[in-house]
This record gives sequence, structure tokens and C-alpha cells, in this order.
Amino acid sequence: MSLLGMLDGGASAPEPSAVCSSAGCSAQAAHALHWRNPRIHDADRVKTWAACAEHRESLAAWLRSRGFPVVETAFGETVERVA
Repeated sequence: MSLLGMLDGGASAPEPSAVCSSAGCSAQAAHALHWRNPRIHDADRVKTWAACAEHRESLAAWLRSRGFPVVETAFGETVERVA
């Protein structure tokens, strides 16, 4: 249980939320793009972008075009490594 959960009597915390990482987009994120720059980071260094349904493919394509490995999940899920 988190510290906040203990303070509010154990009620569950609200689901995480975020706005899409695409420039100018204010839509709610539904997907997470976990990525890393393999030239400077090991596989356990994971960065995450939030993406709405409309921008998921274009954001992932931008990352992949630069040679960055990408793992896509539902927003709120985490990954330990990006190979």
C-alpha cells in the first residue's frame, strides 16, 4: 500500500492519467511507448511517452526511424527493459 493509500484509509488510488506526448495534442493517453536510445543507454534504461489512439503509430514510427527500440503497452503498464 502506498503512503497516500494509508493516509486516505486504504482507498485505492485513482488510475494514472496523462496527456498525449504528440506536440499540440491534448487528448487523454490510452497507450504507452516505452523506448530507449541504444547508443547511450543500456536495455534497463526505459523512457516512456504517452500516446492517444490517433498518435500512437506516428510517435512509434518517429522513434523507430531513429533506430530506437520501442515496446507498446496500454497506458499505465510498465516494462523493465527495452531490448
